[in-house]
Amino acid sequence: MTIDRLFLPIPRRVENRAGFFTLPSAAFIVLQGDPRTLLPAGRRFQIALEHQFGLRWQISASPCVPAPAQGLLLRIANDVVHPQGYRLEISGQGLSITAADAAGAFYGVCTLIQWLAQQPALQVECLSVEDWPDFPARGVMLDISRDRVPTMQTLYELVDRLAGWKVNQLQLYMEHTFAYQAHPEVWSEASPMTAEEILDLDAYCRERFIELVPNQNSFGHMERWLKHPRYAALAEIQGEFSTPWGKHHGPFSLAPADPGSFELVSGLYDELLPHFTSRMVNVGCDETFDLGQGRSRELCAQSGVGRVYLKYLNRILAEIQRRGRLPQFWGDIIIKHPDLVPELPKGAIALEWGYEASHPFDEHGAQFEAAGVPFYVCPGTSSWNSLAGRTDNALGNLVNAAENGLKHGASGYLNTDWGDNGHWQVPPVSWLGLAAGAAFGWCLKSNADLAVPQTVSRFAFDDPSESMGRLAFELGNVYRAAGFEPPNSSLLYHLIQAEPEQVSQAPFVTEPGLRSALQAIDATMPALAGEHMTRPDAALIRREYENTARLMRYACRRGLGLVAGKDPDRDPALHAELAAFLEEYRALWLERSRPGGLKDSVRRFEQLLSRA
Repeated sequence: MTIDRLFLPIPRRVENRAGFFTLPSAAFIVLQGDPRTLLPAGRRFQIALEHQFGLRWQISASPCVPAPAQGLLLRIANDVVHPQGYRLEISGQGLSITAADAAGAFYGVCTLIQWLAQQPALQVECLSVEDWPDFPARGVMLDISRDRVPTMQTLYELVDRLAGWKVNQLQLYMEHTFAYQAHPEVWSEASPMTAEEILDLDAYCRERFIELVPNQNSFGHMERWLKHPRYAALAEIQGEFSTPWGKHHGPFSLAPADPGSFELVSGLYDELLPHFTSRMVNVGCDETFDLGQGRSRELCAQSGVGRVYLKYLNRILAEIQRRGRLPQFWGDIIIKHPDLVPELPKGAIALEWGYEASHPFDEHGAQFEAAGVPFYVCPGTSSWNSLAGRTDNALGNLVNAAENGLKHGASGYLNTDWGDNGHWQVPPVSWLGLAAGAAFGWCLKSNADLAVPQTVSRFAFDDPSESMGRLAFELGNVYRAAGFEPPNSSLLYHLIQAEPEQVSQAPFVTEPGLRSALQAIDATMPALAGEHMTRPDAALIRREYENTARLMRYACRRGLGLVAGKDPDRDPALHAELAAFLEEYRALWLERSRPGGLKDSVRRFEQLLSRA
């Protein structure tokens, strides 16, 4: 590729052409094909052109528009053979996008808009682009159940951004954050998504070629339901059980042998699914670690934990198929029982997730491929449990998933953004991982050497100076400076969550490591003064990053106090620092998120403040 400008994602083939096309003050955007399906692409270009250059071109589907008046020609043609593919041509005579389908025309427009945004004036450099995606489905899954439920404005802005990056699937991870009319006690304090909001969001997504896929966990991670008296009898266990990360207290999973468990989730599907036009459904069913440790102990001893899990899972999957929909499910449990994988129902999509750069996407993808089970690879942004992200891990994880998804024939690439333990990371912390995932999921070969800071700066933060992209990249790597890298988290996050005795018994928490992390934070944050963001929420982003850095410094200083054998929670200066952070945290939360969940999110901070 010879172009020295930026794209997200970088197209598969891009060539410079000699000359320029001067954008006329008046011209037509001509839709050559079904105008109903091409209109979203034409409208997106029309809006961008007016925003960027103040030009208002008309849209027409008439074959009578003379060639000199055609500023942009959008057409569908059989010679573009790849689904969602397109050819973009900019010549001295005009702009044209030829696509395999309406989605391809939309993606061609998205590339054209990115190119026009980098032109200094009305003269547009000529070029030729040929492009199509690696993965048919390229999705983002946003956790809205671990306290942070976005406002509708936040969701609309995210959808617009993702559409411009050629993402075509969105899932909102739900445990208890849909306003089920039959179950008001479960969501009463969560500020949930309402039925009308889902309908509106579904329509908004469709106009931007994004499929809004319903996502309702149906087995594990049901504690927000099972803690209520009405549902407590459906729990696998109410007491302590073992997990890979230590002891945990129930309730957690539904008891699979209790008929009421299936009746509950079947009723949830009855109410939830009619609000989505997607024919896919993600039923969850991940991390059922308590299975066999409670009510199903005897059954699992007789049949095996894997068999008991599969029987319930298959019943759920069959229920979705009975409704004429295509089920998805998290594949982490069934992959531990490879002999049972071939017994999954035909067509059900396994979601192979893993969030470390070293996750065995290769090994697990090979197992699903050999069994003939369709699957997605599901990496993540590495933002959760981190405060500012884990940049290097995120990029390694995202590339690993793309490489091995392609190797083993995955049909989708679903980039996940979780909110474990309070969803402490502000939304912009996730943008680097979301942007990089969009690039790697579209075409890994052309994006493997993506200039991440520069690309993220321009297309996520709307900052041509590159300062914000560099800040996000480097602050997201402070986790490495601390000298210890726990899985799926950062040491600084743990220094806020940990009790004093836990830190005193941890030899990997050291004074040199914490001072190194403090220096890294202080070396990174001056970049904020050099940003030139044009986003309307630029001031909010600056506040979000300033407060994130404040929390990171607090974590380092709390850790230094604990390492020195002191009680930092009674230090007046640290107390004041945390109190200032928390006041701003609450204010920032309400800028992008609903009030429900905020009380749970800040509980740990309030506990620390109460010790002074």
